[in-house]
Amino acid sequence: MGIFNFFSKEKKETLDQGLSKTRESVFSKITRAVAGKSKVDDEVLDNLEEVLITSDVGVETTLRIIERIEKRVARDKYITTTELNKLLKEEIAGLLSENNADAPVDFSDPLPRSPYVIMVVGVNGVGKTTTIGKLAYQFKKAGKKVYLGAADTFRAAAVDQLVIWGERTGVPVVKQKMGADPASVAFDTLSSAKANGADVVIIDTAGRLHNKINLMNELTKIKNVMLKVIPDAPHEVLLVLDGSTGQNAFEQAKQFTKATDVNALAITKLDGTAKGGVVIGISDQFKIPVKYIGLGEGMEHLQVFDKNEFVNTLFES
Repeated sequence: MGIFNFFSKEKKETLDQGLSKTRESVFSKITRAVAGKSKVDDEVLDNLEEVLITSDVGVETTLRIIERIEKRVARDKYITTTELNKLLKEEIAGLLSENNADAPVDFSDPLPRSPYVIMVVGVNGVGKTTTIGKLAYQFKKAGKKVYLGAADTFRAAAVDQLVIWGERTGVPVVKQKMGADPASVAFDTLSSAKANGADVVIIDTAGRLHNKINLMNELTKIKNVMLKVIPDAPHEVLLVLDGSTGQNAFEQAKQFTKATDVNALAITKLDGTAKGGVVIGISDQFKIPVKYIGLGEGMEHLQVFDKNEFVNTLFES
């Protein structure tokens, strides 16, 4: 129990530090929104709408949150401005729970398939390969046997970077020469992982090709080749987004959800940015679970996303 508490406390501290800039920004905006007001009225709600939109929550999600708060105010008649943070926490957590009922997972949880195949997608520069390395580290630390596949063969740095992460974490990396067929790399990786009793296989993919059609075709080809080795692979298509880009992350999510069957999200680089509200909007609008959030450079700083912990941390004073 003591060890559990230690790690829970460590995780909480990382979350606090990682979201500090977003929290400070949101609080300063809310303070201005309620200045001189004792209760939540129409003017406060209008100001709050602006706060959420400028915090990168997104217009559609902001309007849903405001609508929920309006109903609470109408029902409870008199809600003071000092209760606004508590109200925001409850309504945002409720909204996210309705849109995504999945409970947070743990790296030590039993996997639904073995080997469990994760195909990772996302544009260059979002921290895709770094996220793969951190995932490999976390799964291995939890006792899982992990294989990595360097299927981003269009960018030499991506293969080299993944090899470095493999060496750092002690996880085998399957690769081919620069410019090799990515689907061939995926085939080799799954074949090797299956033959050697791996628990988890994580496949890196190209972040950018000549056009969207090429990217879509490449991802489809990789998935089709995987099916020849493991009939229901990939089990997870993880889209990595850079949270510090705010609304650009929404656009990337739109493009990749059109290109392939994304069923999980990782939102990185939330430390050092005031745009953490993007997690709320993306989780709500795309109805795809945010599974991981990146809160720093360290291997421990990729955390399993917990809606309640996230919202509590964001709106606690």
